[in-house]
Amino acid sequence: MLKLMRRSRRVRPILPSPSAFTGFRFPREVIVLAVRWYLRYGLSYRHVEELLAERGVRVDHVTVFRWVQRFRPLLIDAAQPCQHSPGDRWFVDETYVKVAGRWVYLYRAIDQFGQVIDVLVSEKRDLAATRQFFTRALERSSSPVEVTTDRAAAYPRVLDELVPTACHITEQYAKNAIESDHGQLKSRLRPMRGLKQLRCARVITTGHAFIQNIRRGHYEVGTENEVNLRLLAAFNELALAI
Repeated sequence: MLKLMRRSRRVRPILPSPSAFTGFRFPREVIVLAVRWYLRYGLSYRHVEELLAERGVRVDHVTVFRWVQRFRPLLIDAAQPCQHSPGDRWFVDETYVKVAGRWVYLYRAIDQFGQVIDVLVSEKRDLAATRQFFTRALERSSSPVEVTTDRAAAYPRVLDELVPTACHITEQYAKNAIESDHGQLKSRLRPMRGLKQLRCARVITTGHAFIQNIRRGHYEVGTENEVNLRLLAAFNELALAI
């Protein structure tokens, strides 16, 4: 009597998703430390290289540049679900950033709590750039009830188009909050003595906004720590999520 042999099914194990740090020669802790230093302090990539060398880590400044380019957006995306919703009063203004020896415009917006809502680097200060900035900002938050700007002609047209119900304020000194906030970014950019590419300007301005929002408690990461340790705790927590 022939015995029927039972074919066993091969079960493939469920493997954990690979980390974003998989394949890198340096450990996660070193990479996150370098990215955090660069975004937080007025350092160049060579400065970060030197600081790591003092701690026995030999890494080229070009590698630090690649780490920042690679992991900055991943960390920001990982923190997105933890970000507080922006307030309903926006302060919008443009400042200047020098890129490759010429000045470009940097649109920035904060709410009444000091949270940076969005930033946009643009070669022009015109209707298209203003519309692009508000369109992006509105994708990430609900419509404000009040928007404070300067008297540039593009603002009334764009606000009437995108947020017609918002009260538009253009009074003198009304946007002191955003002008004062520009100073935080200028302090970060000053040691760099200008940027070489628009891409670099976008990296540092969005990264600075991210750092600023974490330190001000606008993310539910690292908030159980005191301000001086909040950024360290948040980056360590986010690094485990990517």
